[in-house]
Amino acid sequence: MTDKENHVDYYDGDGCLRCGVCNKRKQMKFSLMGSVHTVSCLCECEVQKKKAEEERLRREEAQRELYQRKSVGLKDKRFWEWRFDNDNGSNEKMPVAKKYVENWQKMKKDNVGLILMGPVGTGKSFMAGCIANALLEKGERVMMTNFSRILNELTKYQTDKNQIVESLMEYPLLIIDDLGIERSSEFALEQIYNIIDSRYRRKKPLIITTNLAKSEMENSGIDVAHKRIYSRILEMCAPVVCKGEDRRKAEGTEKLKEMLELVQD
Repeated sequence: MTDKENHVDYYDGDGCLRCGVCNKRKQMKFSLMGSVHTVSCLCECEVQKKKAEEERLRREEAQRELYQRKSVGLKDKRFWEWRFDNDNGSNEKMPVAKKYVENWQKMKKDNVGLILMGPVGTGKSFMAGCIANALLEKGERVMMTNFSRILNELTKYQTDKNQIVESLMEYPLLIIDDLGIERSSEFALEQIYNIIDSRYRRKKPLIITTNLAKSEMENSGIDVAHKRIYSRILEMCAPVVCKGEDRRKAEGTEKLKEMLELVQD
């Protein structure tokens, strides 16, 4: 059996080395100033191998960049698992989140945000997290946090408050989770309004989750500080009401059931 049949590299009739697998040349000859020169070249196997290696390196680099974006934009590790792939179908408004991601370039251009409203445990934060992860995986920069965390940063000793607010403006999408649970001091309310209004003036979209109902946010009896915050949010964000049973309670009941089964075995 010949080298060619054994898929071993071999020399052709011109004295050039050929690949024993794809039979393409690994060497080429050319004449220059009366002399014949032999140079190496890539056969089809080596071309494909090089492409595969370049693709592997590209994927690894993309994963490193994604990890970096998530590390910066999703401070709470819980958020990392809030992806459309992990949706259990209990939130009937999830298609809104998917459409938002699909039309993100238009949402960004038109400064369209969302305010996800509803009782505790109806999947608002998970829905927002799915949007954040999907856009991060598309290469977009997203920050998902809450005002309590932001206010803690703003009240640290020798903190440059303007720099912190400015850094939040750099993200194409800012997601604020659980509006309404933060402390309502005069300083806190002023900073919350400053962040929301800065996004508004720079035409950058905002997504907010809250347990507050739209009627509570529009209540004429609330104080001026809260009224101007809620008014600006409702001007920027389309309301999406999430309904259903408390997912956290259901998950807790299921865990309790599993524990009791283990104890009784």
